[in-house]
Amino acid sequence: MSARTVWLLGPQHHEPFLGKLFPTLGIEPEGPLAVVTAGWQEREGEDEELDKHLGGRSVDLELYSRADRVFRFDPEFTQAHREMQRQLREIEGLYQMRLSYARDAVLRLLRESGDARLLRPERDHAMRQLRELDSWHLKRIVEVRSEFEERWKPLERESVAEQREEVAKILRAAAALVVAGGHVAVLLNRLRLFGVRELAEGKDVVAWSAGAMVVTERVVLFHDHPPQGPGNAEVMEQGLGLCKRLVALPDGQKRLDLDDTHRVGSFAERFAPDACIVMGPGDSMTWDGERWSSSGARRLCPDGSVEQVTSW
Repeated sequence: MSARTVWLLGPQHHEPFLGKLFPTLGIEPEGPLAVVTAGWQEREGEDEELDKHLGGRSVDLELYSRADRVFRFDPEFTQAHREMQRQLREIEGLYQMRLSYARDAVLRLLRESGDARLLRPERDHAMRQLRELDSWHLKRIVEVRSEFEERWKPLERESVAEQREEVAKILRAAAALVVAGGHVAVLLNRLRLFGVRELAEGKDVVAWSAGAMVVTERVVLFHDHPPQGPGNAEVMEQGLGLCKRLVALPDGQKRLDLDDTHRVGSFAERFAPDACIVMGPGDSMTWDGERWSSSGARRLCPDGSVEQVTSW
């Protein structure tokens, strides 16, 4: 897909600024705005406040509800979809098992003192192994999903095609696509199920929180100190690829230990050459198809620092 412009915004839940920012984006002043709130799951469509921020122009694509209809109407497809999800969960568990050792090795070597001439090659090799593990995991995910899509051809099935045509009709009339946050895996799953990436060809896109994550090329989950489990950032999936060269880290100032130079530096190096961008309340990023510009966002640097970013 080639969107005219993509805007990624910081979190809206506690300090919403969409209402003030949206009129300044240059999006067509008339016509509906196609909204995705599938990440809210059962709360999909409870978007009265969001509609106010968008000037009363929002039309929810109802992707979560549409997927439920597909799964009720087409039990054979539903079973196959569940089996794909089961395989993906199993692969994720195996990845997490390996990831804990690989990430721990990188951090321990970074904190190790000794002869730099001896340490550096070990650190570099450990980082290469971590990056290779991420790439391998993403390859496995793509293989499982591609096998499912090749066999079942979701977009050609009557149950999906009927709902997709209704989505397409809304998008054809829409001035822009607006993607809210919520459950990132559910959100990406529903967008992909109905082929929204292709249907929204050429549309301006505004996305925040989980929405900002799924429109990038690579969705990375992150939390240095989660309530349960180790704080290992992990590659979750391929994103929709509506914008390039960026790993979106919404609310990163809360989820990441930005004072730990080893964690920050290894995070930046691990996902290079993509820029790892922390977006807090009020921050925004703009992709014009070739370059990024920023208002308030910060970038993680390989030397462990965190810097304000303007454009690149």
